[in-house]
Amino acid sequence: MITVRIPTPLRSLTGGEEQIQAPGETVKAVLETLEQKHPGLRDRLLDDKGVRRFVNIYVGDEDIRFLDGLETKLKAGDEISIVPAIAGGRSLRPSDALIAGRCSTEG
Repeated sequence: MITVRIPTPLRSLTGGEEQIQAPGETVKAVLETLEQKHPGLRDRLLDDKGVRRFVNIYVGDEDIRFLDGLETKLKAGDEISIVPAIAGGRSLRPSDALIAGRCSTEG
């Protein structure tokens, strides 16, 4: 199974779930499974060209745009993180987002 981390803005489509387990050998297959269980998710993540510009999808700490895109192969235990783009055009890796989140809540 693959763990998919769901960002807050999309949790309304997943019944509030932060993480979802899904089978699949590629990112595309996992997203198709998620769409079956949580209709509407695909439209928020993908357009006719692939991953929407303002959405970043990572396998571990690697952006799938720099791997094989939606055809990126997965193995049991992999983690997919869906990360909305940050205003200003800079995107963060999942580990950076956690650090940024801690910084913004301190002090």
